[in-house]
Amino acid sequence: MGSTPYAGQEQGYERCIIKSFKNNGALHRVWLENWQVPPAAMSPAHLDESMWVFVNEHTGIREADGKEWISRVPAVSFFIPGEWFNVVALLEEKGVRYYCNVASPPCRYADVLTYIDYDLDMILLPDGSYYELDRDEYDKHKEEYRYHSAVRQQVEEGLVRLRSRIVRRASPFGDSDARRYYEEWKAYSAGREEGDPS
Repeated sequence: MGSTPYAGQEQGYERCIIKSFKNNGALHRVWLENWQVPPAAMSPAHLDESMWVFVNEHTGIREADGKEWISRVPAVSFFIPGEWFNVVALLEEKGVRYYCNVASPPCRYADVLTYIDYDLDMILLPDGSYYELDRDEYDKHKEEYRYHSAVRQQVEEGLVRLRSRIVRRASPFGDSDARRYYEEWKAYSAGREEGDPS
């Protein structure tokens, strides 16, 4: 038996483009088609933190050099206003893998969400193990791009807060929520397609 959809889900999902930049303003990566989960469909814990949650599947991804590719697995992305990290739940066959970016807090302008990527990443695997990635890349770029001391401090503090959530399996590290968001979006999309006369 599936989960009961949250009331008010009929208000629909808004399409959004997600863009990440480097500290010098250069474009890093663009996710071309993402669908924002409406507030009525969100879990109370996520609403309490005013999270922005997006679902995508087989979306086009454009790299800084203009090359494009298609994502292979469904993903649910979590952005928390004011936090220096974001979290992407990758819904893989073997389980949910979380790819976490240490990044500036998100900014939203109409249907475009942007943030600055600071290279440092954390991975949480389905077996519960986790590890840090790209410290060497961060160390290189903080000198190359001359990160301000305040930015360096925010990045390190963001990493500490992110790691704490991972250790505690605190929100948004909940497989059931991530899977529910995806399944409800999928059902909503299927319903729209069935009702589309074109």
